[in-house]
Amino acid sequence: MRVAHSSPVSERAPSSIRGSVEGLGTPLRLTAIALLLRPGGPWFARPGILAIAVIVLLSPRVLRAPATWGTLAVLIVIRLADDWPLSDNHIYLLAYWCLAIALALPQQDPQQVLSRSSRWLLGLAFTFAVLWKAVLSPDFLDGRFFRVTLLTDPRFSDAALLIGRLTPDQLANNQKALEPLPGGAQLLTPPEIVETPQLRRLAAMATWGGLLLESALAVALLLPPQRRAIVRHVLLLTFCLVTYALAPVAGFGWLLLVMGLALSGRDSLALRRVYVAVFIAVLFYSEVPWAALMRGAGG
Repeated sequence: MRVAHSSPVSERAPSSIRGSVEGLGTPLRLTAIALLLRPGGPWFARPGILAIAVIVLLSPRVLRAPATWGTLAVLIVIRLADDWPLSDNHIYLLAYWCLAIALALPQQDPQQVLSRSSRWLLGLAFTFAVLWKAVLSPDFLDGRFFRVTLLTDPRFSDAALLIGRLTPDQLANNQKALEPLPGGAQLLTPPEIVETPQLRRLAAMATWGGLLLESALAVALLLPPQRRAIVRHVLLLTFCLVTYALAPVAGFGWLLLVMGLALSGRDSLALRRVYVAVFIAVLFYSEVPWAALMRGAGG
């Protein structure tokens, strides 16, 4: 009777571990989708990243294998080395994320381990972002960064036209006026740069609104877990919904969202669905020229 009684107990433990791994299925698959949507890296690393991402979506066994994510981490590090030091910030975070998955999967409770890793990675990422903007970059706090970026980065042109209320001619003239001259030369009569009140307000909101939201996220994520942990998710979801409607860095938004989804752990199904919905919204932002369409609709 003792043997018969102990057998179900021994079978329940592996089952619970498998269930914990299965609970990570959605964030892991969304990570693979993000890799497919924004492929990158040199020719000798990109095929491996793409192939693994596809197989992860097709094979649950490959999805759960630590070697899968360890290999992805190595390939992304190769990508970083090839593009050193010009890689986007989120590619570094992506390498850490894949490594965190590889280290979590063999653990007894991988869902809890990866949730903890997500909190620390997100918290440190936002902390360093605040440090860089508030302390190490004087051209950020005085608004120059966004005032120039809105005028010179073509990816922000629709926002400058729609929200900043510039005309296409004004934007084109501003871009020409801000073009760097060869050899550091200067014009005797520099052209006038047109900034509307709406454009200055947009730059100020992007500067201070983003900084305040990132600061709140850094504090909420690095503080010990509390009963009101839902605040972290509200802040993170709000940040992604607002920021990536204008910022053309969808890959960064998707990465933050899959990490937030992993951070939710065993929280409510509704919360996990919201994360998936916002992931799709960021995809919409990146693939549909909504600002241009709104400008067209407005005449």
